[in-house]
Amino acid sequence: MKTTFISFVAALALAGTVAGCGATTGDPVEKAATAGGGSTSLTSCGLPLTVPAPPSRAIALEQNATEIMLSLGLGDRMIGTSYQTDPVLPELRAGYEKVPVLAKLYPSREAVRAANPDFVYSTYSSAYAPDAAGERKELGGLGVPAYLSAFACEDPAVARDEVTFDGIFAEVRDIATIFGVAAKGDQVVAAQQGRLEAAKQTGAVAPDTSLLWYYSGTSTPYVAGHGGLPDAISATLGVKNAFADAKQKWPAGNWEEIAQRNPDVIVLADLTRGGDGDSAQSKIDFLRANPVTAKLDAVVNGRFITVSGSSMDPSIRSVSALEQVSAGLRATLPATR
Repeated sequence: MKTTFISFVAALALAGTVAGCGATTGDPVEKAATAGGGSTSLTSCGLPLTVPAPPSRAIALEQNATEIMLSLGLGDRMIGTSYQTDPVLPELRAGYEKVPVLAKLYPSREAVRAANPDFVYSTYSSAYAPDAAGERKELGGLGVPAYLSAFACEDPAVARDEVTFDGIFAEVRDIATIFGVAAKGDQVVAAQQGRLEAAKQTGAVAPDTSLLWYYSGTSTPYVAGHGGLPDAISATLGVKNAFADAKQKWPAGNWEEIAQRNPDVIVLADLTRGGDGDSAQSKIDFLRANPVTAKLDAVVNGRFITVSGSSMDPSIRSVSALEQVSAGLRATLPATR
């Protein structure tokens, strides 16, 4: 959940009124055709998307899209990036530093148009708001194809109901195909799949182990519910998401109910925004000081696992998050279970 703060706030505004993301009628990002000469046609979040030739002037509107492109070796085809929420992955830093930063948050419509891109990409619908880069239809009308992740469609009815690793890999392959580097996409996905399988094999713990995924907030904690990346990681590792019965991907919880569920392990999002309860350490300090949570088994026994905030969203970091949780489970549970 972003770590894009804007998309998170929008999600919170819907919490309690929207039960999940709605039903999906087929794959929301389907390749309709791939013509010769480098032209690619897709359906992205319900909108037809035709890219006449591999882009050479692309803009990634936030960090997850940027890191997917850099992982595919596309830094030299990028004329802009924006909305960095965490330190860039070390292996991608050199490439990132060569890409112009258009804005600290999202660039404006005017800034995007002034850059004269031939492709725009985001993994969050908030990037395409009228007060951000502008709507995808509008960009398309200007001859600028705009791709949006299937996990974050503007219309929940066409979004993927649940985050899956296969869905993440499909998005990586989509971007690779659009840029004419399908072989590199296959290579990146194969490496990620190999790491995922290795983490699954080494991370086995008792199947009744429960994880609380704690994203942010102290007076009102926001935790992982059903359908998001934390739910997918929990299922892949054969453990339970403590709030898998919540219909929202990121519901507002309360400490009394969390205490009743008494999770075995708490996974902490380490956010760099600097707000109350954002960093992993500030979360730990709060959990130990709060009388309701201080007696939780996970708190008493120091069973904490830390991942970056952006790792809790579907991205090129998702397998890394699974590896970190897998290793954390092995490190925290043997002496207690």
